[in-house]
Amino acid sequence: MSAGDAGRVRLLRDGAVARILLSHPRRRNALDWPMYDQLAAACEAVAGDPEIRVVVLRGDPAGRAFAAGTDIRIFTGFTGPDDGVAYEHRIAAVQQKLLDLPVPVIAVVEGPAVGGGLTLATLSDLVYCTPDSVFGAPIARTVGHCESPDTMARMIAGFGRRKAMELLLTGRLAGAEEAYAAGFVTQVVPAERMEAAVAEVVARILGCAPRSLAAFKELARRLDAAAGEVEAEDVYRRCYGSADFREGVAAFLARRTPRWSGS
Repeated sequence: MSAGDAGRVRLLRDGAVARILLSHPRRRNALDWPMYDQLAAACEAVAGDPEIRVVVLRGDPAGRAFAAGTDIRIFTGFTGPDDGVAYEHRIAAVQQKLLDLPVPVIAVVEGPAVGGGLTLATLSDLVYCTPDSVFGAPIARTVGHCESPDTMARMIAGFGRRKAMELLLTGRLAGAEEAYAAGFVTQVVPAERMEAAVAEVVARILGCAPRSLAAFKELARRLDAAAGEVEAEDVYRRCYGSADFREGVAAFLARRTPRWSGS
C-alpha cells in the first residue's frame, strides 16, 4: 500500500459538535491502518474535551459511501492465524474508543455501510441514512473471515436475530427501508434534507442534560459488556488460517468470484 493511497480521518470542531470524517475516496472510504489509528486518536481527542457534547460520524462524500469496510489490502501481509487474531484485537481496541465516548454519536450514512463500516454504525447511538444506503457484512461471500462477538451481538440487537443471521449467512445487504423497519436505522432522510435533519437532532441533544446522556451511554455499555466476554480466538484462527481466507483476499483484489474449498 503506497503512502499516497492512504486514507485519512479528519476531526473537525464546530462549537460543541465534533465531526469525524472518514476519507478514502479511491477505496469507497474503506479503512486502512492509518485511518484506524487516526480514528482512535480522534476519539481520544473528543473524550478529552469536556466542551464537546455530540459527535457526528460520516464518510467523505467523494467516496460515495459511509465506509466500505476494512481496506482488504491490509490482509495481504497475513501469513497465518496469529495475524488474524492480532488484527481482531487491534481493531477491537479502536472500536472500544468510539464506544467509550461519553457523548452521543450520530452516524450519517450515505451509501454503503458494510463490513467494518457496518461495525462503526452499530457502535453509534443514532443512525441517519439516505434512501440509497445499504447495510451488511458480506464477508462470507467476499473474503472468508468472520465477525467479532461484539459486532454480531450489536447486529442482532439492531436487526433482530433472524434478520442479522440471514444477512451474515447469505452475504446479502439490507436496504435503507429494510434496516429502518428492523430498527437498526433511526431515520431514513432524503439526501437534500440530511443536513437539516442532523442539525435538528443535534440541537435536541444539546438541549439535554450532559450527565443524563453520559449516564445513558454508560448503562448501555454495561448492558452490552457481556458480548465482549465471549471467547473468539479459536474461531478467528480457523477463519484467518484457512485456505478459503487466502483465496478470498486474492479473489477480492483480483475482482473475481472466489472459489471456496472449505479448507
